[in-house]
Amino acid sequence: MLLPEQRTKLDPTNDSLFYDYPRFVTHVDDHFIAQLTTLYRDRLTPQTRILDLMSSWVSHLPEEMAFAHVEGHGMNGEELAKNPRLDHYFVQNLNENTTLPFEDESFAAVLNCVSVQYLQYPDQVFAEVARILTPGGLLIISFSNRMFYQKAIAAWREGTESSRVQLVQRYIRAIPAFEEPEVICKTSPAPPILQLLGMGIHDPFYAVIARKQKSPSG
Repeated sequence: MLLPEQRTKLDPTNDSLFYDYPRFVTHVDDHFIAQLTTLYRDRLTPQTRILDLMSSWVSHLPEEMAFAHVEGHGMNGEELAKNPRLDHYFVQNLNENTTLPFEDESFAAVLNCVSVQYLQYPDQVFAEVARILTPGGLLIISFSNRMFYQKAIAAWREGTESSRVQLVQRYIRAIPAFEEPEVICKTSPAPPILQLLGMGIHDPFYAVIARKQKSPSG
C-alpha cells in the first residue's frame, strides 16, 4: 500500500520518547471539536463498546451519551489517566506492535481523532480494526491540517489536504471487510481575502467513515 519511503518520518527516533511528556492541549480548534462531537452524536449508538484509538486526555464524545464501555489507547499514560470518558486504557506503540489486544468483534465503533497521520503501517492497523469491529460496526477517522510535522509519515507530510483524504480512503478500501467509505469535508467559508489576513478561519474538518460489512446472516 505504502512504499517504504512513504512510511518514513523526519524524526526517526522512537515515538515513545516523543510522547513521553504529557501534552494537555487540544490540537484542533473549538469549531472542529464541535463538529466532531456532533458527528459522534449522530453516528454512535449509546450503551455500546467504543475504542478511542490513539487518544489522549479528551475524547470529544457527547456528554449526554452513555456507553457500555469506552476503551482508550494512546502513547502517554498521564494523558489517558486524565480522560474522564475512558473506562480503561492501555499504552502501545502501534508503529512497533500493530496487533490490538482484543478479541474478534468486540467493539461497535473505533474512533481516531487527528492521529492517523502518524501510523507507519496503517494497512496492518486497519486490518486489526476490522477484526475487532462487530459486523456493521463503525470506523470514524477525523483529521484537520495540523500535525506534529516531524512525526507525520512522508505520504501525509508531503501531500495536500485533498490527497490526505484520498490516502485514508485507500487505507480503508484495502481492507475487504469494510464497505465503501463516506467522506465529510468542511473547510472555512471565509472569503479568500480574510483567510489571507488570518481572519474568520476555522480549522478544516475532515472525516472518513466506514462500516464493517455485516455477516451474510445479518
